[in-house]
Amino acid sequence: MLTTVATVLAGLIGAGIIVIGLNAFRAPHAAAGFGIPGTPTEDPTFRAWLKVKAVRDIASGILIFIVLAGATPHLLGWYMLAAAGMPAGDALIVVRSNGPKAAAYGVHAATAVVMVVISVLLLVA
Repeated sequence: MLTTVATVLAGLIGAGIIVIGLNAFRAPHAAAGFGIPGTPTEDPTFRAWLKVKAVRDIASGILIFIVLAGATPHLLGWYMLAAAGMPAGDALIVVRSNGPKAAAYGVHAATAVVMVVISVLLLVA
């Protein structure tokens, strides 16, 4: 049962990160809400970097689905544990950029914690 719950949660994380990546193409000004103050969302150079991040977000989400479809729950657990470093790093970047703590902890750090919990559930199952 725990494996099923963790697998569904992993799928939701994968879908969520794909949506975030797609949203960066659709509404680049929304990137300002991710916690870095003074984000120049109208700057063409920033938008180019945002597109690079968006492609990586979409690819990361797709990778979760590939591992979901073709690997064991144990391997998915290890993958999710490694991938938790991305939102944890994002949280540190927001904090070090004097961004809002709500974005750093409520969005990025919370996502990292959920991913670690999913990992533990998959690794102990």
